[in-house]
Parts: sequence; structure tokens; C-alpha cells
Amino acid sequence: MSKIDELIKKLCPNGVEYISLINLAEVGTGSHNTNEELNEGKYPFFVRSQIPRRLNTYDFDENSIIIAGDGVGVGKVFHYVEGKYALHQRAYRIHVTSSKLLIRFLLHYMKATFLSYIEMNAVNSSVTSIRKPMLEKYPVPVPPLEIQSEIVQILDDFTEATENLKKELEGEMISRRKQYEYYRDNLLKFDISIPKVKLKDIATDIYRGSGITREQVTEDGIPCVRYGEIYTTYNIWFDECISHTKIENVANPKYFEYGDILFAITGESVEDIAKSTAYMGNDKCLAGGDIVVLKHKQNPKYLSYVLSTRNAQQQKSKGKIKSKVVHSSVPAIEEIEIPLPDLDAQNRLVNVLDNFDAVCIDLNIGLPAEIEARQKQYEYYRDLLLTFVERGNTILQTDRQTDRQTLIKLLQYVFGIVYVRLGDIATITRGGNFQKRDFVTNGFPCIHYGQIYTSYGIYADKTITNISEDAAGKSKKAVKNDIIMAVTSENIDDVCKCVAWLGEHQIAVSGHTAIIHHEQNPKFLAYYFHAQDFIKQKKKLAHGTKVIEVTPDKLNDIIVPLPSREEQEHIVSVLDRFDFLFNDLSNGLPAEIEARQKQYEYYRDMLLTFKELG
Repeated sequence: MSKIDELIKKLCPNGVEYISLINLAEVGTGSHNTNEELNEGKYPFFVRSQIPRRLNTYDFDENSIIIAGDGVGVGKVFHYVEGKYALHQRAYRIHVTSSKLLIRFLLHYMKATFLSYIEMNAVNSSVTSIRKPMLEKYPVPVPPLEIQSEIVQILDDFTEATENLKKELEGEMISRRKQYEYYRDNLLKFDISIPKVKLKDIATDIYRGSGITREQVTEDGIPCVRYGEIYTTYNIWFDECISHTKIENVANPKYFEYGDILFAITGESVEDIAKSTAYMGNDKCLAGGDIVVLKHKQNPKYLSYVLSTRNAQQQKSKGKIKSKVVHSSVPAIEEIEIPLPDLDAQNRLVNVLDNFDAVCIDLNIGLPAEIEARQKQYEYYRDLLLTFVERGNTILQTDRQTDRQTLIKLLQYVFGIVYVRLGDIATITRGGNFQKRDFVTNGFPCIHYGQIYTSYGIYADKTITNISEDAAGKSKKAVKNDIIMAVTSENIDDVCKCVAWLGEHQIAVSGHTAIIHHEQNPKFLAYYFHAQDFIKQKKKLAHGTKVIEVTPDKLNDIIVPLPSREEQEHIVSVLDRFDFLFNDLSNGLPAEIEARQKQYEYYRDMLLTFKELG
């Protein structure tokens, strides 16, 4: 029996009295509107959301519970405040006056039951607001204070543990955000074949908004955006404005619509000036002063992503002088240069970046101990978004093999094919250490380089010779899917002939060979190493007169066109059929946080379920 059970058995064996909230606490609202907030205000200003704002004046000095009176936060937004604070006119304060009730006990109980209470008692099935009488009638169990105190201690401990875990993971989230920004910036360093354009070249219209002061912001009316909100509220894109105004407040209204890009051209920082966002909503909205609106026919999210890269921001900041207020202008915005792939590639890039952005922003998706499916989703997109390369150089700007491989997958997804150095997708080593004299009838399977010219085709899963176990112990080995390439020949046209080893067991490989270990479709690479494009490259790398050689280290610089694994398999299936036709005439062609939260809710609900008196 738990301590709670013992106390209930001892102190209230017949049940607990439920008392209406009006008999336990003062219930009331504030008097302020949202537009009264001050960024540097002295006191917390509680509105109808989870994020308090600031004011320089206060209405109350007390311990209270704050809840939302209407909007999406009804029954979901709870604040516990101690001391001076200001309150919105549609937010409720609950100040406990009864000595029978601990305020934090009430807080935990309301979090557990209040939403279901108002849903059951609301006139409409969809709860959009609550009225004071409904709140005052809310029934609250009032067990003895000793029981309340014990329950509060347990639930506060759970809450603290969860909050501490979140704090510990803040560094992780910051790192992931930096990682995301690194991947995004590198992803958007486009191939030299991707055209670069200035914004003025793709703009169908570009113009400044019209001034909307803080005093002109209203609770309802026409949706609008003020330039400061671009810095503080909106990220890559948004679909709903947080502010409204009356049309009569704006002398020369300037509108923006779905897909338009908004730039804030006044700010306090050179590094952040001209921050931009894409509007993805359906309303026709008003643009405030010091905002530039860009209309276009591109993917709006793509433009917003590319305009948030370090390269774009450097262009926005260029020539700006650090002072109290920094300005940009329409001509400066027009001169920003960005890479512009076709719309299909833009759409694919947005798909990838949207998923990764969601992972980074949503704590419950991005953490290592999350639900397995979410974790796999995160790892998939994380691995895709590592870096980028200019196809003209085909050199991946990273020393990490894992980075190179995941970058290649991303480029394949976006563009269908990527040109890479062989050394970026493979590890190339020399074969060696046995001769023909080491052949035996029964022994360790092997391939001699000369046999690649005379006895093997594109691939093999069995060898035609063996060597002694002693010789095999000293030899270099190839494993399944390795490419074995003969790198010396008397004929420049024949040098670098190869075979893909598809057998399940290791084999010994002689000298005058290169063993190419990789993670691609082995038959695709083998086919490519017999193609004219490869033949032209190998001839440039070959040296010698009587004996022609291409040293294995030089093979690292061979450029390989690399489609996705799926496309590789498709190409191989086609070439296999052609090969079969040619050779056989008789045939044709995101839990740690979730677990903690569920544990908290389980114990909270268990602890707060009481038998009513009578």
C-alpha cells in the first residue's frame, strides 16, 4: 500500500468532498489587449497562449493559476504565477482563498480534468470559449491537506524531472539546428549547371508595404504583418497572421497573397537585416511599412529556404553599416542572386527540407529516445541532408565517408543523378601476393589478373582456379560485391578490364589488380567500367609503353555518373537482358520524453481520482 493509500484510508476513508470553485477561490479576468505588450516590459503579461508577454504595469500581486478564456488554448493553457503580473481581458485568474486547498494541487487537478469538464458542459460540441459561471461551478475534490501535499510533491517531482530532461536536451536541439542549417546551406550550393538569377529577374512585381502602427493593430479585421513580426514570429513560411487591422487605418493599403515573399527591410542587426518569409495562407493580407513584397512564379518555400542561407544573408548584409537601425531597400533586394533549378527540383528540395525542419523544430520528433518510427524518419532525413557539391568539380567538401554517401543519396533524390569521384564512393586497394605457380586443384578460390581478360565477363560468383591455403593467407582478399580490376595490360584499350565478384565467400586476388570496395550496385559499376565514358578517362590516366598501367590510386579520380540504387538496378536489368541476348541466341531479351509524459499522466490521473462523499 502506498503512502497516499495509507493517508486516504486514515484521513478520508468514506470519500472526499467536492466543492465548487467559487467557494474556494476568486475568479476573474484582466483588462488588457494583446497589442499593449512591450518587448522590454518589466512584468509578465499573460494572454491566451503558452508564451507570456511583457508590460511595464501590473494588475495583481499574488499566487494564481491563469487559464485561457477563449481561442485554441481553452482547457489547454495553464500558467502558475507568483508575484506581480498583468492579465489579458480574455484570460482568467484563479486565486485560491480557501485554507482547505493548495493552489498547486488545484493546478495539477485542472490540468487533468478541466478540458473534459468544459467539453461536457459547453453549449457547442466545439469549445471555443468559457464563461465565468461555468468556471465557478467547476467541482474540485478537497482531500485533507496532508494528502494534497503528498500528491503535489509527487506530481511536481514528475514535472521537474521532465523539465530537467528538456533542459539537458537543449544542447542537442541547438546542435541539430546548426546541423540542419549546415546541411541546408550546403544542399543549396548548387551545381554550376544550375543557373543563378537575381531576384529582379524572377519577380513579377516587387514593392514596399504601407505603415501600420502598433496602435492600429486590432483583435479582428484584415490580417496583416508588421515588419518586426518577421524577425520575432515567422520562420521559413507561415499561413496565418497573428495581427489584424481595420482598412480605414491604412491610407495606402498594400496587399500580399499566397506564395509572396516578405522581406523586413528595417532592423537592429546587420547580420539579420532583410530576413524573409513565405506566405502560404489563403487570405489576402496587408503588408506593413518597412516590408518588401516579392511576387513570382517559383516554389515560394524554395525561395524562402534559399533566401535563408548564409550566402543569401551575406548578400543582404553587404554594404550595410552597423548602427542602431539598419536599412535595406527594394533595389538591394532585387540584386540578391540565388541558384534556380527547375520547378520539379525545387519541389523535391522543399519536400526534404520541410521534413527536416519539422524534425528540428518539434522536440518530440527530434530527440534520440523518441518513438521508433519518428526516429527512423529523423535519421533518414538527417542522413540525406549532409552537404552539397558542384557537379563541375565533383569533389565533395567533406572528409567523412558517411557524409559523402548521404550527400550522394540526397543529390540522387533531387536531381536523379550525381557525378562523383570514384574515391568518394569506394575504397580502392591493391591486390597481390600470389602467382600462377600457387595454383592448386583444391584450395582457396582465387582470381588472377590475367584471367580477368580471358575468362570472366561482367560478373562472377565462382572462380575457375584455387591457390594453396598458405598462399591465400598472405594474399589480398575481395568480398561479395567488390569490383576486381586488372590494371596492367599490353594494350591501352584493354587495361582496366574488370569483373564484379558476386560470390558469398572471400577470394584471393593477385597482383596487378585494384580491389574496389563500395556500396553501389556492383553490376552497375562493372557495366560502367566497360563503357566508352570510362575508357576515355582511363586512357588519360594510363602510362607506360610496352606495359600499360593505371595505378589504383589514380582510379580515385575517375568520374562516375551515379543514379539512385533503384535506377541502378533498373539499368542493370536492362543491360543484363541485352547481355543475355548477345551471348545466348536461343533466348530473347524521433522515447524518453513520451515515456516520461505518459508516466506522469498515468500517476496524475491515478492520484487525482477520488471517491466522492455520499
